[in-house]
Amino acid sequence: MAESFGRAAPVRHGIRAYLLIVAMWVRSTLTYRASFAIMAVGNAAGSGLEFVTILLMFSHIDELGGFGLPEVALLYGSSATALGLADLLLGNVERLGARVRDGTLDVLLVRPAPVYVQVAADRFALRRIGRLLQAVVVLGWALARVPVDWTPGRVVLAAAMVVSGAAIYGALFTLGAAFQFWAQDAAQVQNSFTYGGNAMLQYPPTVFAKDLVRGVTYVIPLAFVNWLPALRLLGREDPLGLPSWVDFLGPVVAAVVCGGAALAWRAGLRGYRSTGS
Repeated sequence: MAESFGRAAPVRHGIRAYLLIVAMWVRSTLTYRASFAIMAVGNAAGSGLEFVTILLMFSHIDELGGFGLPEVALLYGSSATALGLADLLLGNVERLGARVRDGTLDVLLVRPAPVYVQVAADRFALRRIGRLLQAVVVLGWALARVPVDWTPGRVVLAAAMVVSGAAIYGALFTLGAAFQFWAQDAAQVQNSFTYGGNAMLQYPPTVFAKDLVRGVTYVIPLAFVNWLPALRLLGREDPLGLPSWVDFLGPVVAAVVCGGAALAWRAGLRGYRSTGS
């Protein structure tokens, strides 16, 4: 029992430190409320253009890869909501490379808070909530219109899809940041898997080549963000013909990927050499 309390204490300390740093930046942001509102609205409008593109597409067609507008909106909303959560909470870790290059990471090493927490919470960008809210609105609209008989199990599956998707995106942010301990400038590589992956997951898997679908299922498990659980909700077969139980593995995959990201971060931090050494 004492050992379990000992393990829980660093977690509580990290969460508390994260919330304190975030609260500081939120207070700073809300000092200029008009500026914050403009940036948040601009952020929402910018991301909303992606869905406008989908709407324009469906003004000329009835289906895309066998999926109607509400079904594509479900894919868009679930992936964008998951990415919006991860980006809001952990997106700042992609700035790690700049800290490594200019030596400011050394300052975080001597502070009484986990380095990861400080990197993730530093300069917390509350304006990103605009992107998240826009995605939530689309997701809500889609959930109300897709032909799904909403049982308690399907409700849980939909909620787990968003939470697991956010965890997978957060793990990819972390893996990209860990790689920057050595590469020092790999943010664009990371973005190709996070923002690029989000752009792909907004469309049905049936419009992509099977080799690509296999890659984002077996290699980089982006398919578990929304493709597989969404296909289960919609009562559709996945293009790879996987067993039905695979559609429910989102939380398991998210836990495995997060564990791998944590190990990669720890290895990168242990191998870090200050710019002055």
